[in-house]
Amino acid sequence: MYPAVLIVDDETTIIESLSGILSDDGFEVIHAFNGYEALKKIDTESPDIVLLDIWMPGMDGIETLREIKQKFPNIPVVMITGHGSIESAVDATKSGAFDFLEKPLSIDKVMVTINNALNFRKLEEENLYLRKKTIEKNSITGSSPAVQKLYQEVMAAAPTDAAILITGENGTGKEMVARTIHQFSRRPEEPFIIINCAAIPEETLDSELFGHEKGVLGHSVSKNMGKFELAAGGTLFLDEIGDMNLNTQAKILRALESKTFQRIGSSRVIHMDARIIASTNKDLTAEIETGRFRQDLYFRLNVIPIQVPALRDRKQDIPVLVETFLAKLAGQSATPQKTMSKEALDLLTRYTWPGNVRELKNLMERLSIMVHENHIDISHLPHPYHLQSMTDPGSDPGELFAIDSLEQARTAFEKKYLRHKLAQAEGDVNEAARAIGTSTRYIKKKLN
Repeated sequence: MYPAVLIVDDETTIIESLSGILSDDGFEVIHAFNGYEALKKIDTESPDIVLLDIWMPGMDGIETLREIKQKFPNIPVVMITGHGSIESAVDATKSGAFDFLEKPLSIDKVMVTINNALNFRKLEEENLYLRKKTIEKNSITGSSPAVQKLYQEVMAAAPTDAAILITGENGTGKEMVARTIHQFSRRPEEPFIIINCAAIPEETLDSELFGHEKGVLGHSVSKNMGKFELAAGGTLFLDEIGDMNLNTQAKILRALESKTFQRIGSSRVIHMDARIIASTNKDLTAEIETGRFRQDLYFRLNVIPIQVPALRDRKQDIPVLVETFLAKLAGQSATPQKTMSKEALDLLTRYTWPGNVRELKNLMERLSIMVHENHIDISHLPHPYHLQSMTDPGSDPGELFAIDSLEQARTAFEKKYLRHKLAQAEGDVNEAARAIGTSTRYIKKKLN
């Protein structure tokens, strides 16, 4: 399908000459003699680009351009005039024109400008598509009250540049929340840079954050840009900030307060322009009391606090999460999407999920690989997920106190405790046994 060009000019000769040239090059040509007619043609014909004369009777080109950009913002508009001036070019550019051409028209320049505008529109559409896919990938899935509250907080915080502190247990999706905030911020096209404060050795953390000059560190053969510099204009996500040492905390606080920093070994002051989002699975107020976290840094980061709920607090989202994970896994492996029985889902919703959404995702990946049938049933659920049934004594902590026999209560607690530890080890009996200091035989005997 050939691109459609709308020519808007009150001079018949201009329309005829441009129409002939563009038609010969394979373009579909539409024409209008004034601004009012042009707006109607755009509404009914949906052209890919508009060539618009500035000087027309009635609604002039600049006014028509503003109307087009208000109603059809994605259509590129190239302005044409026989009375070119700097003022006209400035007005057209401010009003959203892609480019500016002067009469008498150079055919070569007209063709180059049209092709550039169409390529630019294609890139814009691709960027919109990629951003939409990114938002979908990082979207907060679920309709529970806890997730709806989280979504409202994210949407309120995202358009601002205020620092955000995301708290929550491991596996709840703190990074996904941070990415969602970035995508809905005023800088979604800019970098989203992550630094895992718990994974980087303490001796290299300063270099990772602020960078260093060539030869300053023993192994460095060139200068290195730090995360603060790489995140310029975008978002810097400080993951697990609670694991950062006090010395580095002081340096980050200084950078946040002054909005400047220096590479190691350099006297050059670099201006910092990055939105800061931090996350932690720790209780920072408790860390402050024990002297492991700076109170002033906490107040600097905790401008907008966001708490990500644990999966046990949003269990009604488990069925939609299961379907989402199974659909993604099917798409990645190009295999039919597996389904799960209601009975199996019921058992999953009764489980405590110490590993949160990450544990559920890992379980779905395991089932999608190991279950050869297209339908997942209770019999396919591994330990410890299929052990918690509706009639299991002690499946709710409060039920332990309703058991009259001490021996039965002790047995119920032991079963619950072993299942919890086995879940933390993601079903690995040997790992669970090592963690609690017992034998794999003992765990298997008790659970079977």
